[in-house]
Amino acid sequence: MKDSHFPLHRRIRETAAWALLACALPALAAAAEPTDTLSKIKADGTVVVGFREASIPFSYYNDAKEPIGYSIDFTNRVLDRIRQDLGMPDLKVRWLPITSQNRISLLQNGTIDFECTTTTHNASREQQVDFSNSLFIIGTRLLAKQDSGIRDFDDLKGQNVVVGAGTTSEIILRRLNAERKMGMRIISAKDHSESFLTLSTGRAKAMMMDDALLAGERAKTRNPRDYVIVGTPQSYEAYGCMVRKGDTGMKALVDDVVARTETSGEGEAIYRKWFMSPIPPKQLNLDFPMSDAMRHLFAHPNDKIDPEAK
Repeated sequence: MKDSHFPLHRRIRETAAWALLACALPALAAAAEPTDTLSKIKADGTVVVGFREASIPFSYYNDAKEPIGYSIDFTNRVLDRIRQDLGMPDLKVRWLPITSQNRISLLQNGTIDFECTTTTHNASREQQVDFSNSLFIIGTRLLAKQDSGIRDFDDLKGQNVVVGAGTTSEIILRRLNAERKMGMRIISAKDHSESFLTLSTGRAKAMMMDDALLAGERAKTRNPRDYVIVGTPQSYEAYGCMVRKGDTGMKALVDDVVARTETSGEGEAIYRKWFMSPIPPKQLNLDFPMSDAMRHLFAHPNDKIDPEAK
């Protein structure tokens, strides 16, 4: 059917409507884009914080179902700074549980405003989000029984070793096994608990993982002194707070809070509280002395992807 079938005035109205809609679409799209985080918080009167529910001693629940931990102490200092900078002493805080699978998407879509937990700063994630100055440096090491004779990776030749499936540690361990022709039998476990069960029942001579998390597993045992954390770190990784990509204002705020906390001596106090003292809910003591890499970080705060021990 030809356009001439419709009255001229109707065609003019329809053309004008489509033109108006075309002009409005970019404006609507711009309005839908999230504003910078601090402006969003100011407008909402609420800040939404992501946290992990069971990452002892970084971010987990106490008996009252409140988030506590090493990373949460840094988080609370960030919240205090937001209140101060925005002039909002009564700012509402909503804590939202996150997982390793959803934490980045929840930040990107505006569901959470930031998170400081146990998220490793790496190159692939840096394409999606920005990271603050680092909170923690871990080394990938070994947990073994005190009387096992295992003191470093060379002692694992011909032995069974358990590691978390799909982790950085598994990649490193398999490469080490191949390059050095060590003849290790590598067991892939689904989670920390299964890894430790494999070690504790004698099916593996050692367990490889982030050293701070190894300390948490050791502290859960009936006799923590039966186990030792050993071995030359095979890699170093940094945990940082995540903020939205390109949000320079929020990154600058978190960077400054982390740096001031680490260089003022507060950071060491927080470390002693969570890694060298009994912690709730079971008053476990991780007995995990500060590494040289951590001492260097606290003296020289930075947001490097690949930290090195100094």
